[in-house]
Amino acid sequence: MKDRQAIRSALLAWYDAQARTLAWRVSPADRRAGVRGDPYRVWLSEVMLQQTTVPHATPYFLSFTERWPTVSALAAVEDGDLMAAWAGLGYYARARNLLACARAVAGAHGGVFPDTEEGLRALPGVGAYTAAAVAAIAFDRAANVVDGNVERVMARLFAVEAPMPDSKPELKALAGELVTDDRPGDWAQALMDLGATVCKPKAPLCDRCPISDWCAAYKGGAPETYPRKTKKADRPRRHGVAYVLTRGDDMALVRRPPKGLLGGMLGLPTSDWRAAPFSDAEAVAAAPVSAAWRDLGAVEHVFTHFSLTLRVFAAGGVNAGDFVWTPREGLGALPSVFLKAALAAERLI
Repeated sequence: MKDRQAIRSALLAWYDAQARTLAWRVSPADRRAGVRGDPYRVWLSEVMLQQTTVPHATPYFLSFTERWPTVSALAAVEDGDLMAAWAGLGYYARARNLLACARAVAGAHGGVFPDTEEGLRALPGVGAYTAAAVAAIAFDRAANVVDGNVERVMARLFAVEAPMPDSKPELKALAGELVTDDRPGDWAQALMDLGATVCKPKAPLCDRCPISDWCAAYKGGAPETYPRKTKKADRPRRHGVAYVLTRGDDMALVRRPPKGLLGGMLGLPTSDWRAAPFSDAEAVAAAPVSAAWRDLGAVEHVFTHFSLTLRVFAAGGVNAGDFVWTPREGLGALPSVFLKAALAAERLI
């Protein structure tokens, strides 16, 4: 790539002046002075940021690192405590993988993260992207770190016509051609910052872009049309019933099975989730205990692969059943789908 050095120099100079201040980041000035990121903090932030925005993830990161300042401290936490602390970040398999990885690092590796992509990939729950990010940012390895922001930058920089997701291998290969042994951690973060703050999905700020001189999509006059995309299939809809059972100031919760959607989390008792809506009779028949159930309407929730309409039925004063009775003020740790249902019931009970 003939313009590689010019592109790299322009973007790194921009990053030195414009790098975002993030709770887990070592500034470019400090990195040039020899300070390296804590692999634990880098890894934790990368896991949290998967499918989550920086503003949403930051308070969770600060809370986690205050409660569990090292990977060994995190490894010692009870599963239920970790899942409760994660509530609201979504994609709960990440939390289970987080704990498995922490325990592997604390146990098999003496609390020290491997410093290569290969070593990191061998850890439970660590995929190609996370391994590359930790290797580059924490250990300054020349790793090719490609997330959605980087894919968008590459698609525009080289005007890649193949639509997503089929173009992913090409975009990764193009990004790899720009990686060198010079400041790989800063390079990875510079690309991420460019995509997050300048080369934005719907309204790219091309007049502020440090590499617009080399951007084929910008020269073509329609950078916002990249990356090209195929039409998404309609998200399927499922239906279920959530049961809000109260006893005084307490609400009945259940621990969900360890595997599957929201695995290991505390949540409201529910019916199965299926394609067809539940009739009133079916909803009452699927309830966890016999009670004078009242229909309180429904809440809507969107998961990655489907939308959910969850009818809410409520009853009170029942002592039967195997539940985790939880004070209502403690419901904030529920996954958002159950919190919606609980709050809807609270307004109507």
